[in-house]
Amino acid sequence: MNEQYERLKTLLAEVRDIERALAVLWWDRQTHMPPGGGEERSNQIATISKIHNAKFTSNEIGKLLNELSSQTADMDPDSDEARIIKVTKHDYEMECKLPERLVEETSRASSDGLEAWHKAKAAKSFSMFAPFLKRNAELTREVAAAYGYKDRPYDAFLNIVEPGITTAQLETIFSELREAIVPMVRDIAAKQEVVDDSCLRQQFYEREQLDVSLSIAEKFGYDLNRGRLDKTAHPFATSFGLGDVRITTRVYPNFLNACLFATLHESGHAMYEQGISPTLSRTPLGQGASGGMHESQSRLWENLVGRSRPFQDYMFPRLQKTFPEQFGNVDIETFYRAINKVYPSLIRVEADEVTYNLHIMLRFELENEMLEDRIDITKMDQIWHERMERYLGIVPEDDSVGVLQDIHWSGAGFYAFPSYTLGNIIGAQLFRQAHKEMTNLDEQISKGEFADLFNWLNTNLYQHGRKFTPNELTQRITGEPVGTSAWIEYARGKFTELYELKSD
Repeated sequence: MNEQYERLKTLLAEVRDIERALAVLWWDRQTHMPPGGGEERSNQIATISKIHNAKFTSNEIGKLLNELSSQTADMDPDSDEARIIKVTKHDYEMECKLPERLVEETSRASSDGLEAWHKAKAAKSFSMFAPFLKRNAELTREVAAAYGYKDRPYDAFLNIVEPGITTAQLETIFSELREAIVPMVRDIAAKQEVVDDSCLRQQFYEREQLDVSLSIAEKFGYDLNRGRLDKTAHPFATSFGLGDVRITTRVYPNFLNACLFATLHESGHAMYEQGISPTLSRTPLGQGASGGMHESQSRLWENLVGRSRPFQDYMFPRLQKTFPEQFGNVDIETFYRAINKVYPSLIRVEADEVTYNLHIMLRFELENEMLEDRIDITKMDQIWHERMERYLGIVPEDDSVGVLQDIHWSGAGFYAFPSYTLGNIIGAQLFRQAHKEMTNLDEQISKGEFADLFNWLNTNLYQHGRKFTPNELTQRITGEPVGTSAWIEYARGKFTELYELKSD
């Protein structure tokens, strides 16, 4: 078995290297590539994606997996070896279900769609993007059919990105959150005067925004010897290996939150990737457990730490020093309330903690309707406006802040958004457990001491990479499966106090 296993690891390492090379091409495209390079880059990405698929689905890897799978009964089921074989076999079987033609078409459509999305967003015109979205939806339905599913097309993708979660379960989760959120939003709407966020809507120079945001991310634990920060239209984090994990952010000259909290958000993703055990490098386990588990870390560091009252004792004096004219006469309580202001907003990534999940519910609905062919995609901009008004009471002034605001639908795959809500609720579960095990955690955060929290997360979560599913990890760390109770308890407690609401 050792010889077979080592051969499998060698082949998987080469597959992983190709994935990392693709990630470099995508990162460059969204940060530094000149506009004229789009068509050629699409061809490069499509070609390398085809090579990746062919190499991973080779007969040799399939034969090794079959032979090794029959020998795992006597192995520790939690060992690296057993988990690599199990996870790889699942990935292999799913990948083999996709014909080469479909892999190449989805890759090319995603690359072309990204180019079209950038142009349409700049022109504020959904009609420019509609044909590409329609094509992506058709291809995504083909992919779902190829993967196979029992009940709903969305399940085919959840089996990959959120193993153990189903469409029906997500609808239950959203139902529980809706029941908690809607009354809270209604009560807060009646007390908007309690919070004033005008101090955040001043002139903030770009260089200072980037510098102070990155310095805080580094204080959290983001290792700049293995990372860097760049600007992009839609912030993201990406990993080219344990020694090179990069983040991006956006900068608005008249609103501090965009750059500051996007940077803290992406640093959460990056710290997760940087913390993965070196023993899992260049294997299928050398990445986060799922999209939702990844989001649990970005939301934990952005919101549960970054927007907490204890953290302002550390952060606000540094912001005052960086922006003396803007914050010199602002007190810390005003600032704390400002960064936690709740109000219906157009942009998902800038939404407050309370209304954020409403944005995700909207997208989850539309993705299911596209996958089940129950919606006229050419009228998606109108449908978006109608539902934004229904759910949040506001209507976008143009498509760039409406249906075109997210980059996700530029690619052939509709399944990423629920991970954000799963991240919110899992992050709250982990943070509640961290408080149970570190009774002075708030005091440490107020002093800018994050080593204990970082190490706790690294020990319990980061190092394991993709060895365990989200439910397994949450159960191991907190003693309970993924659920909404911790987040609802957190949100009700925080915003009832902040907005001086009546307690239940």
